[in-house]
Amino acid sequence: MTAQEFSAWELDQPERHEFFRGEVFRVFGMGGARREHVRVTMNIARSLDNHLRGTPCQVYMADMKVHVAATGDMFYPDILVTCDPQDLRASLEMHNPKLIIEVLSPSTATFDRGDKFLSYRRIDALQEYALVDPHAKTFEVYRRQANLRDWLLTQGNTEEGMVLHSVALTLPADVLFENV
Repeated sequence: MTAQEFSAWELDQPERHEFFRGEVFRVFGMGGARREHVRVTMNIARSLDNHLRGTPCQVYMADMKVHVAATGDMFYPDILVTCDPQDLRASLEMHNPKLIIEVLSPSTATFDRGDKFLSYRRIDALQEYALVDPHAKTFEVYRRQANLRDWLLTQGNTEEGMVLHSVALTLPADVLFENV
C-alpha cells in the first residue's frame, strides 16, 4: 500500500491506523488509553493552547495525523504544534509540525523512542520531540541542533519543569502531572 492509498483507505475506517514502512497498524486496541495518559495529554495540550493563543501556531491532540513526506510514514502523535500556513489550511494531515509530544504507554514506548523518532527526524520543520512518562512522572526533550542533523537530549528535571524552546514555554512538573 502506498501512503496515498493508505490515506484514502483510512477515511472509510471506524478506527484510526498508522502507516509505517508500507504497513498499516491500528492505533489503539479496543480499550483506548489509560486515565493517566489522557490526563497528561490534556494537561500539556491545554497549557500549550493557552500559551499559544493569539499566535500563528495551533495545537492538535490525538486525532490529527502527521505525514512524514520523506518516508511516507503517517502517525497520530499525542500532541503536535504547527505554525506552518499550509498545515493550518489542511484538514486531515499535517506535514510541518515544529513540536511533537508523545505520552508514553508501556506498549508504545520502545517504538516512540526508536523507529517513530527516526521517522519524525526527517521532518525539516520539527524542532523538538518530547516524551512524557506518566507512570514514572519523567520526561525528556530532544532538541534539533543548529547543524539540523544532531539532536540534544535533555532529561526531565522536576524542579525546572519541561522546557520547550520551540514554543518558548516551560511546563512545571506539577502542571504536567496534575491529577495523575
